[in-house]
Order: sequence, then structure tokens, then C-alpha cells
Amino acid sequence: MKPLHFVYLLKCSDNTLYCGYTNNLEKRISVHNQGKGSKYTRGRTPIKLIYVEEYSSKSIALKREYEIKQFSRKEKLSLLKKN
Repeated sequence: MKPLHFVYLLKCSDNTLYCGYTNNLEKRISVHNQGKGSKYTRGRTPIKLIYVEEYSSKSIALKREYEIKQFSRKEKLSLLKKN
């Protein structure tokens, strides 16, 4: 079985959104909440996972992460309604 790759959206404590990539979702969320994740989320804990997409290919997942990062806040939130 191929490892899964995840693109995810977090809602930070200041109500901002963060998009990221990982191949171990549970560990990554834990690291974010410990204040050791990305520079962006460090001062914005606790964070909450609000959206996830799964991919079998890292390259496709990273392309999707980049695409979502270009979205406006409204477009990012619209992903939640499609899920």
C-alpha cells in the first residue's frame, strides 16, 4: 500500500486559516498544537483541523497545497461546503 499524502486546512485561534501538507496527519496536527509546527501557526494555537484531502502522490498533493494557498479566505471556506 502506498503511503498517503495529505493537504489540510487549519483554523487558528485568531480565526485565520492555514493550509499545509504532510504524510502523517495526526503527528503534524500535534506538532502544530505544541507550537512547533510552522512559523505561522506557532503563536496561533490552539489550532483545529477543519478540512483534509488525501492523495497517493506527494507531487500531486504539493501542487494542490500550492493551489489552495492561492485561494482567498472565502474560496478556502467554500471547500468545507463541498466536503
